[in-house]
Amino acid sequence: MANSCRSKALDFFMIIGQLKKIKRTGWVYRKVPDPERVAGHMYRMAIMSFLLEDKTLNRDRCLKLSLVHDMAESIVGDIAPDDGISKEEKYRREKEALDKLQGLVSEEVGTEIGSLWEEYTNQATPEAKAVKDFDRFDMILQAHEYEQDEPERGAYLQEFFDSTQGKFQTPQVVEWTEELYKRRNNTAEEKSELQS
Repeated sequence: MANSCRSKALDFFMIIGQLKKIKRTGWVYRKVPDPERVAGHMYRMAIMSFLLEDKTLNRDRCLKLSLVHDMAESIVGDIAPDDGISKEEKYRREKEALDKLQGLVSEEVGTEIGSLWEEYTNQATPEAKAVKDFDRFDMILQAHEYEQDEPERGAYLQEFFDSTQGKFQTPQVVEWTEELYKRRNNTAEEKSELQS
């Protein structure tokens, strides 16, 4: 029995390890050179949990939600809106993948992973909503970083910023977003001055 558990654990680790290889689809479609991997996105979201100042939110739960929210992508890949797959079908595929992952760990751990994933997917708690804000914020922060890397392309990832307008709910993430917009605007102004 112990050998079977060890074998399943290795299978689990190897499947989850795919997240280190799977490129974020939105960046691939926008022809970003060397786009980030899903694991990198999840890692920075988890780190954001450490910086939460709102004592009404459970930081450890936010960290776990960050690490679980895209876990199914290790099997189904990063399904983006541009893929033309309905929300229902995306949910079905990801739930099926998560069921497979849950079968590779203990019942206790599997139940927790499944519960966290459903909590995030259904936006059922304040922590899930905060982590959704991390998800969106990390996306626009990454977009800004890509624009910085290729200044000759200008604001070529504006659509990502537009897609998050008015959606942030967590006060601290709202503050981070305001700061990011200031930096982005300063960069645009500096570029304009150089060109004139």
